Amino acid sequence: MNSNPVTALIADDEEAPRAQLRLALQRTWPELQIVAEAVNGIDAWDAYLEHEPQVCFLDIRMPGLSGIDVARRIGQGAAVVFVTAFGDHALAAFDAGAVDYLMKPVDPERVAQTVARLHQRTRQGQGKPATVASQPLLQDLLAQLQNKRAPLQVLQASVGREVRLIRIEEVIYFESDSRYTRVVFEGPCKQGANDALIRTPLKELLAQLDENLFWQVHRSVIVNHRHIASAVRVDDSSMHLTLRGRSETLPVSRHFQAQFKGQ
Repeated sequence: MNSNPVTALIADDEEAPRAQLRLALQRTWPELQIVAEAVNGIDAWDAYLEHEPQVCFLDIRMPGLSGIDVARRIGQGAAVVFVTAFGDHALAAFDAGAVDYLMKPVDPERVAQTVARLHQRTRQGQGKPATVASQPLLQDLLAQLQNKRAPLQVLQASVGREVRLIRIEEVIYFESDSRYTRVVFEGPCKQGANDALIRTPLKELLAQLDENLFWQVHRSVIVNHRHIASAVRVDDSSMHLTLRGRSETLPVSRHFQAQFKGQ
């Protein structure tokens, strides 16, 4: 029998609802290990990549990324329970069993019902709560929930004494570099690329990029997929990317390896 505790993430931009849900979970599921709490969707996604919790309790309406944005990125990686203070049109779909949800302020009896369902799915999933989020449903709900702003088009970055304007389509990849984000972009000549540092953290930059052009492949790396030459599986757990016309490789963490399944 698997004795490892189930792990969870709680994300809500208000402290009182987070504390209320935490207390309800501690009472109804004392074995649950809450490994992270987040105050916005950007931090929630970053915390998910860091801790890989098995259950995520996500407020639907959060700054940066909504709970639905985060759930789409999680995909099949965890069981998702949405938390909402609004009578969202989505609730009818939730009741139909597409995903779980809790209304704020959370009711202890309703939390107990959700915990019972998660326990059942844990048994069905042989130790891991089964995911219930439908990607087509989440796409539809996201479109109804918010009007997304246009993706970022130009970056301003310091290169020596210059403030360089970098067109987004020129970027090859972004990489976390301590307190900064390193931008590697196509140079003015064919010999290679230029580097620059920007102050915007990678996790915040992610919410501003066109996800059809830029793929996150690691907690610390986002790459322009047009520059990917190949994905190389090193062993059962590790993979890296090679880039067109460049010698360096980029790591691909476990959560993102499914993007490179091959045919």
